[in-house]
Amino acid sequence: MSKLLLFAILGLVVYLLLKRSSRRPAQRRQETPNASAQQMVSCAHCGVYVPESESLASGGRHYCSEPHRKLGATGSAGDAGDAGKH
Repeated sequence: MSKLLLFAILGLVVYLLLKRSSRRPAQRRQETPNASAQQMVSCAHCGVYVPESESLASGGRHYCSEPHRKLGATGSAGDAGDAGKH
């Protein structure tokens, strides 16, 4: 009799855990797109993409860091590897 009671309790616990876990992904899917959607911009110096809210704007261009803002946009004077990105 005690084994039957143990299996019934174990079955109830498994059922409740499965029921709870099936609700969580639906709630996350509804919250995630609104919370994490941000405009991404490319650094004018190196081309790496950063969220616009974290970029440094100067002269109508966006930069990923203060050193890159000071160096400015890459052009013919930039590194050969970076010149092909723009």
